[in-house]
Amino acid sequence: MRIGVLTAGGDCPGLNAVIRSVVHRAVTNFGDEVIGFEDGYAGLLDGRYRTLDLNAVSGILARGGTILGSSRLQRDRLREACENAQDMAREFGIDALIPIGGEGTLTAARMLSDAGLPVVGVPKTIDNDISSTDRTFGFDTAVGVATEAMDRLKTTAESHQRVMVVEVMGRHAGWIALESGMAAGAHGICLPERPFDPADVVAMVEERFARGKKFAVICVAEGAHPAEGTMDYGHGEIDQFGHERFQGIGTALAYELERRLGKEAKPVILGHVQRGGTPTAYDRVLATRFGWHAVEAAHRGDFGRMTALRGTDVLMVPLAEAVTELKTVPKDRMDEAESVF
Repeated sequence: MRIGVLTAGGDCPGLNAVIRSVVHRAVTNFGDEVIGFEDGYAGLLDGRYRTLDLNAVSGILARGGTILGSSRLQRDRLREACENAQDMAREFGIDALIPIGGEGTLTAARMLSDAGLPVVGVPKTIDNDISSTDRTFGFDTAVGVATEAMDRLKTTAESHQRVMVVEVMGRHAGWIALESGMAAGAHGICLPERPFDPADVVAMVEERFARGKKFAVICVAEGAHPAEGTMDYGHGEIDQFGHERFQGIGTALAYELERRLGKEAKPVILGHVQRGGTPTAYDRVLATRFGWHAVEAAHRGDFGRMTALRGTDVLMVPLAEAVTELKTVPKDRMDEAESVF
């Protein structure tokens, strides 16, 4: 069997662990040939690929990023790929394609599968917002990075009696903000799933200062937004990939708090530091398991599906099921977090 693998969308800790696992399982156990398409679906369309043998993946388990490169595909090029899906499979001689990516990548994978390409997907996102899987690799690393940042910011906030507003990633789902905020003991968490009233945040900070706790750390997801009419904050433009360009809720909220409180409030935007660097042990193991099961599925002919973690088991679920809706933070998890502020 000849297996193609690619990484697409935003980078994520653990991508190289999947690539390594696919190569080891395919080459060592089945005698397969594995090729890696460069820069995501763009490499598939342009015919840019290289052979991946055991030497090519040596030493990459703990490395962040992706050795294959990644990119986002514009919609017109995706349509081109779907129209030529079966021709591409014949041209490259691939019997299976394993795309590793998030919601956009898996949506494209489903379209290619429907067009006749033999596809087995592997879910990836630091946002942990893909339905049908309990966890995605990269999320644990991102939560750890954000937690450590807030642990450090607490000490400087307390020293200078400041309010720190820490913005973490999470466009439509606030999983990183929820779990890192809880782990760091943040004094407030703002999620995309629940519009917030800045007056409530102001009241919380004032109550802390009145008790002699003259600092606060607020964790906000990048997609969080104020309730209508509570604060001046606009929606951003839509980019060429269909994503909203956020206006910087961390900076806007810090400005609003400083204006209302008369106290220093500093925004800290963690940004892409959450995507980079060495994956945690948990993410390395999960990514390795996903790669192993993807190769197994390809040899069973179990196409049009993706790997998913259910409890402690890795199962195969339909791609259609995985991309129907995003997995957002449910009310009971928000209530848990509120109880420990």
